[in-house]
Amino acid sequence: MFGFGPATRIYVAVGATDMRKNYEGLYGLVRDRLQCAPLSGHVFLFCNAQRNRLKLLVWDGSGLWICAKKLSKGRFRWPEPRAGEIKVVLSPEELAMLLGGIDLSQARPRPWYRSQIDSDEVDANRMNTA
Repeated sequence: MFGFGPATRIYVAVGATDMRKNYEGLYGLVRDRLQCAPLSGHVFLFCNAQRNRLKLLVWDGSGLWICAKKLSKGRFRWPEPRAGEIKVVLSPEELAMLLGGIDLSQARPRPWYRSQIDSDEVDANRMNTA
């Protein structure tokens, strides 16, 4: 599995995605539906309607990666969005739990968990240090 740093955001697409989509199709979904920059280096996760297949899209600086997983049995427990959300943000630990079959709605972070920095702040900080 990939190692993601603290500045890497992990976005989960709400709803079902057609798993026949390739690089260009997922790139378009990230740009148009999730309203994110596909070449940002962030991770984008998509799932089919049956919740037994998922695809992960990430830019590594030289090209796009698509990683896919198909479950032999069972279903992924997809995170529930808040009203009006088009994407859900996960931590690297939550991604590992989701891929490992853990229901994130049943997991509770301890009071010492890291807060999420707004992606605009992360992008602004990158621009200020460049």
